[in-house]
Amino acid sequence: MTDDDARRFMREALGASREALPACRPNPPVGCVLVRRGAIVARGFTQPPYQPHAEPHALAQLAGSLEDVSAFVTLEPCAFHQRTPSCARELIARRVGAVYVAMIDPHLRNRGRGLEMIREAGITVVTDVLAEEVQAFLGPYLWGTPGSEEPPVGW
Repeated sequence: MTDDDARRFMREALGASREALPACRPNPPVGCVLVRRGAIVARGFTQPPYQPHAEPHALAQLAGSLEDVSAFVTLEPCAFHQRTPSCARELIARRVGAVYVAMIDPHLRNRGRGLEMIREAGITVVTDVLAEEVQAFLGPYLWGTPGSEEPPVGW
């Protein structure tokens, strides 16, 4: 995959991120596109609380193992299970071939842990794809970045 292709698909994921608002709050508006042989085969975005995040929303649109699919996600897949299952574990379970991420999640329970899990599963991880553009959109919605909201009590 060329750098231009990766940026094009990440822009599509960023577009999906915008579709998450405002219903996804207090979760960040994350977008995901799944690509097979140069074509988008599924799109997802963070659903309202207690419903799927972007990655499982996209993954649910495809059946079977996905070794020939690359996931483009605007924010690092979550490593932990809280209201919903870990997105990193979902990507691993479906055996995606590669994961492209715009930015690492600054949330205290993530900070690279999701990407580490994915790499340890033998899946290729590429980071910082369109990072500045995605940061400009997502930054205010992320806990732990300057200008972001603080998480709700009990989060």
